[in-house]
Amino acid sequence: MALTRRQFLLAGGVGVLGAAGALAIPLANVDAKSASRLSTADMPRPYLTALTRAPILQPNATGIDPVDGHPVQYYTVTQMAAVAAILPRLRTPILGYNGIFPGPTISVERGTKAVLRVRNQLPLRHPFGGHLLATSTHLHGSASLPQFDGYASDLTNRGFKKDYQYPNYQQARTLWYHDHSVHTTALNVYAGLAAQYHVHDPQERQLLPQGEFDVALTINDAMFAANGSLGYDHNSHSGLWGDVILVNGKPWPTMKVQRRVYRFRILNASISRSLRPTLSTGDPLIVVATDGGLMPVARSVSSYRHASAERYEVLIDFRKYTNGQRILLRNLSNDNNVAYANTDKIMAFDVVDTPVNTGDPTWNTIPTVLAGSEIMSLTTAQSTKTRRFRVKRNDRTNLWTIGEDTWQDVVASGFRKVVADPGLNAVEIWEFENSSDGWFHPIHMHLVDFQVLSRNGQAPFPYELGPKDTVYVGEREIVRVLVKFGPHRGKYIMHCHNLPHEDHDMMVQFSVGLADGEVDANDPITAAPASWDDGS
Repeated sequence: MALTRRQFLLAGGVGVLGAAGALAIPLANVDAKSASRLSTADMPRPYLTALTRAPILQPNATGIDPVDGHPVQYYTVTQMAAVAAILPRLRTPILGYNGIFPGPTISVERGTKAVLRVRNQLPLRHPFGGHLLATSTHLHGSASLPQFDGYASDLTNRGFKKDYQYPNYQQARTLWYHDHSVHTTALNVYAGLAAQYHVHDPQERQLLPQGEFDVALTINDAMFAANGSLGYDHNSHSGLWGDVILVNGKPWPTMKVQRRVYRFRILNASISRSLRPTLSTGDPLIVVATDGGLMPVARSVSSYRHASAERYEVLIDFRKYTNGQRILLRNLSNDNNVAYANTDKIMAFDVVDTPVNTGDPTWNTIPTVLAGSEIMSLTTAQSTKTRRFRVKRNDRTNLWTIGEDTWQDVVASGFRKVVADPGLNAVEIWEFENSSDGWFHPIHMHLVDFQVLSRNGQAPFPYELGPKDTVYVGEREIVRVLVKFGPHRGKYIMHCHNLPHEDHDMMVQFSVGLADGEVDANDPITAAPASWDDGS
């Protein structure tokens, strides 16, 4: 099957935007020859680059919240244009938090609040999309107040700043912060505005490896123009599938590992591509945490399906391998992706015979029983309502929809229209049906964690039996989830995390605990607007 080539001109990139309104071709298991326009000498090859790790962002101040006495840490990141060393010889313009991709990792203890100042010092216009570079920062997986949640239409313009407040009261988990600006999220995240955020707690620290053995892996795919800049082909807003797999901003890197147990926090930051990680040895990946933190019980899997925005924490046991042995993390892929020559590869691990610190209790431990959570303890008997949503493309408007609704409808209503209005602390079942051919949809609900109940009436996959905030809704699948709505009142977004789908226009909002006509003290646009960045 040939793919349409409807592309943006990206600083000398791979093509130009195609005719507006053209229909996308549904994707099956499509194999294509190439996406990048790089010469053979400039095309990266697998396993020649060392894995790098994003730096840990240090707070610029600390304090105590005068209201509740909780400690507070203050951070600052600057959104800016920069140049990245991704390819062997060429340099790639990016947009990044503090000028790097992925951006700096924020690491906090549960119960310590964070205030993150985000400064928009980007160019006036996107270097290859051409749109005005207003941004909105979403901490994905955080139960934040609406005005600090990265509401898509709550924009911070160039030269402005916004202080986002994060409570960090939830159990330990891997989150990530990324741009969420209305209708331009895909281009901004693809250009580099993404980073991990970790919340720790004593239980997680006792059970799982820490420090250098707690490894954040941010995976995404990209395509490149002949001059090394990023290419962008959204296949008529169906999705982008690049031919280069990046891990922490490096193509198919290698990592030296000791003969011990490692923990990997795997974030799929691709704007469209899903993954199916597996080890070349056939040995298992031990899944110990999902989006919302530790699972009740660890799950041993040979591979698992990993959609955009999902986070899975896995343990890999390197103890039985020999010095000098190479183990590959491969990608078996899933339906509705586009495969290229090396998209079946992710990275390599090279075993070294460095002495292991046997005083570390996690060096040779694969825990079985992990941690319970409120959401995983809920039962369907507690649900007071079932709501059903069909996720699809509207043949008439060519827009992606949730039910019959889009973000255009929300904007047209003055940001009042909601698809659901559960009460505060209400428990409900939400059902997502994808009856279309050719696409999968990672559905993300802001504010809440949920429990996956079933797929097509069958039990969920073992690896998703933990707290989730994003669920893979595959072709011809009906997925049911159990949700408790809280702890905040207000309006929150639900959308597809195939970001070209979100931007065109697969995003809606729901309200929690708001009465009809109620004035919302936590209005996501007006309660905490951005302010002029005077450098202070």
